[in-house]
Amino acid sequence: MTEQVDVYWSFRSPYSYLATPDLLALKADFDVDVRLRVVLPLAMRNPSAVFDPSNRKPARYIMLDWQRRADFLGMSANWPNPDPIVQDRETFRIADQQPYIHRLSALGVEAQRRGRGIEFVKEVSHLLFGGQALWHQGDHLHRAAAAAGLDLDDMERATESGDHLAEVESNHVCLDAAGHWGVPTMVVRDEPFFGQDRIDTLRWRLDRLGLGKKAA
Repeated sequence: MTEQVDVYWSFRSPYSYLATPDLLALKADFDVDVRLRVVLPLAMRNPSAVFDPSNRKPARYIMLDWQRRADFLGMSANWPNPDPIVQDRETFRIADQQPYIHRLSALGVEAQRRGRGIEFVKEVSHLLFGGQALWHQGDHLHRAAAAAGLDLDDMERATESGDHLAEVESNHVCLDAAGHWGVPTMVVRDEPFFGQDRIDTLRWRLDRLGLGKKAA
């Protein structure tokens, strides 16, 4: 029976973006079902964990570190324009209305329901963090969905009256139950692996579990 690897992932997390090539490689190299579990950004789930106007060190370090890590991996490092969440950069206040992140999160849930979750977030995150300005306009998301083997218009119709954001809230509970709060967090057999730089450790665990695919 194929082993399930749950991936807790956020569209605003640069580390989630950096993890996507390695997450796709898991599907290719191991007998696993890599299941996308979209969560809202930590800035919305627990703003004080990172965004405290009286202590800007965590936010500054994250901006330094993810760009350095992207350079190390040979990946683009541009902050999305517009930001997936509407947030005041001075006060860190999160706006009540969040059209971008709610739309993206619902689409991520729908992509997983169609069996193309990781493929979809790979394409969309590379669009966002790859430097495409105004990614939410024109045909940018349509092209990203098509590259993942999906039809954006059909997905949008499915999310209009679905329970997609309720599933996102459920994923928050499951992430907490798995013993973590950050993204990306990968979970296999109730064992969490937090961070883009822990996928090698996850691969080691999957090897120990005998899940590596045999060479043809």
